Amino acid sequence: MAVKKSELYSLLWEACNKLRGGVEPSRYKDYVLILLFFKYVSDRYKGQRFAEFTVNEGASFEDLIAAKGKSDVGDRVDKIIQKFLEDNQLQGSLPDVSFNNPDELGAGKELVDKVSGLIAIFQNPAIDFKTNRASGDDIIGDAYEYFMMKFAQESGKSKGQFYTPSEVSRVVARLIGIGNIKQETGKSWTLHDPAAGSGSLLIRSADEAPVNENGDSIVKTRHCYLY
Repeated sequence: MAVKKSELYSLLWEACNKLRGGVEPSRYKDYVLILLFFKYVSDRYKGQRFAEFTVNEGASFEDLIAAKGKSDVGDRVDKIIQKFLEDNQLQGSLPDVSFNNPDELGAGKELVDKVSGLIAIFQNPAIDFKTNRASGDDIIGDAYEYFMMKFAQESGKSKGQFYTPSEVSRVVARLIGIGNIKQETGKSWTLHDPAAGSGSLLIRSADEAPVNENGDSIVKTRHCYLY
């Protein structure tokens, strides 16, 4: 059964509330999306052979759960996530945040409570991704768009971009007729977005495009992020 967006968004906002008081609102998504991504890949790929991501012992969401309440939970979380990134050669691909940062998360018991509370939120059975195999599944992209919507003003000021609702992206993809493209031997199609923010238009366009015999979209996407 697919995860309901309404339940996901509710939990994301609950996680943001845990960060109030020390973290700037524009930074909420950095902390929350890292934990959401880590929960997602752990649920989807742990124990699977030949999976897109390698989730080893000592580098899974279950290890974060085991770290809850420990006096050094922040340091443990940083090391667990870092091990996952190293195992998958993804260093530098996630937002630059530390769960052991006293300037944003406080120190001592305050930090322990905040980080442990964040982990606990993502333990909620409502966001169990083990059986989430929905078509067009883009949990992380949907979550990013949610944050763009919630903090559009702050994001616009700091990054020079503005949130476009996914419904608008889907309508645009249909208006350009991408679903009517016919596959032709020796001919390829490329859709270019010169000012992609969250990549919503490209994601929705790929959903609308026809697929080949292997189930892959016949339209390749290109983007240029403007920040």
